[in-house]
Amino acid sequence: MRIIAGLAKGMTLAVPRTGVRPTTDRIREAVFSSLGERVVGARVLDLFAGTGALGLEAASRGAESVMFVENARGALECLGRNLEAFRRNRDVTCTFSVARTAVESQIRALAVAGESYSLIFADPPYGETAQALLRDTTLPQLLASDGWFVLESAKRDALAVSGAWESVRGAVYGDAQVNFFRRKIISSTVAE
Repeated sequence: MRIIAGLAKGMTLAVPRTGVRPTTDRIREAVFSSLGERVVGARVLDLFAGTGALGLEAASRGAESVMFVENARGALECLGRNLEAFRRNRDVTCTFSVARTAVESQIRALAVAGESYSLIFADPPYGETAQALLRDTTLPQLLASDGWFVLESAKRDALAVSGAWESVRGAVYGDAQVNFFRRKIISSTVAE
């Protein structure tokens, strides 16, 4: 695995031998091609960060800040090595933070703190976790009004989009599907 483009193009990423399924180079290339200039200056939240591949790709392409959320020991070790290599070998302007905790509790803590992100990435373990994220009523509060939520899940997972999300686009890559969402803007009509 490597960084696809930007400041750190070609940097090899450390990957644990077991326990994670990193987003492939092909999928990351497609995701960031779709996001285009939205990445420049973005505040990024990388949920189920694993090796940090999505967040580091965003940093390489000009993101302002990235918060990684991960609690698996092996993934955290690789994430730490990848962050160290990124900082050591690049003229880094992006700020990084790592939350070593469960994603669900970090989402709540960030909402209480009033945090807002222009890009949220989630590459959870395949199965029910992706659907649980779409049902989570707190997660949409973390997304800026013009922000995008990018969710990777198994192709076999039929995702039901909740009332809080508006589907922007989706694509299938082998056994994976990637869906892009925005917060649904609910307009209120005032009776005269």
